[in-house]
Amino acid sequence: MDYHKPVLFDEVIENIITNKEGVYLDCTLGGAGHTQGILENTSEGAVVIAIDQDDDAIEFAEKKLEDYKGRIKIFKDNFRNLDTVLYMAGYEKVSGILMDIGVSSYQLDDPERGFSYKYEAKLDMRMDKSAKISAYEVINEFSEQEIADILYKYGEEPKARRIAKKITEQRKAKKIETTTELADIVIRAIGKSMKRHPAKRTFQAVRMYVNKELEVLEEALEKAVEHLEDKGRLLVITFHSLEDRIVKNKFRDFEKPCKCPPDIPICVCGKESLGKVITKKPIIAGELELKENSRAHSAKLRVFERRA
Repeated sequence: MDYHKPVLFDEVIENIITNKEGVYLDCTLGGAGHTQGILENTSEGAVVIAIDQDDDAIEFAEKKLEDYKGRIKIFKDNFRNLDTVLYMAGYEKVSGILMDIGVSSYQLDDPERGFSYKYEAKLDMRMDKSAKISAYEVINEFSEQEIADILYKYGEEPKARRIAKKITEQRKAKKIETTTELADIVIRAIGKSMKRHPAKRTFQAVRMYVNKELEVLEEALEKAVEHLEDKGRLLVITFHSLEDRIVKNKFRDFEKPCKCPPDIPICVCGKESLGKVITKKPIIAGELELKENSRAHSAKLRVFERRA
């Protein structure tokens, strides 16, 4: 197993640590790169609580972080349940929370996980292998309209209906079993004349639907801000526009929640600001990181600071 250095590593460490003795929550443990960085840059009294729903990631991280056993608590869960995890860990407020959204390079590069159109594998795409619905069920059992809606909503695929029609036509003759079969169907539906792989949006959309990624993100953001101590920070790394838009809008609402009409001279809704957006524009990778890690090209980091 090989996990690459996490994206925007230095920028995360610089922005998240506000208390050297604090408690930090890494909602997306992955290869434990960010978690290790927090542990290395805080004192012996600091603690990191980490969440992941991938058994492989947890096993890898436990070995990697053996030297920090007394300072790290790892939970197998979906980070939408971060409030429950914090309760189980024995904490109410934390100094910083990190969400690195998306699929790790390891998961994408592991053919058996069925995330990528680059490798032949059984259609799966579940981050949590115990989840009931996989990509196989979506592609082979959902209606043409349901598939088209998923491709349009989660992948912003302009040719969603054409792809959905081709999928439902093909599965009448034979179940669509593998990633390469699905990728070939997409190519036959919309052709190859584009810079990116024709199936990229389709695979993104199905993966996001299977793992309920947008819904999880919205729920987790709402919970996270409530568990930050005064001047504690919430950091979110996103990799495409749908996620970034959600984070940007949520942070704006946290800072300025008032919904009163602009022509009313005073606020009557009673909603008070939860803090301040630190990043008016998202932080992006520098030239050196972009050369070393192609995945960093689409990464955006936004930071919100809680005010009691």
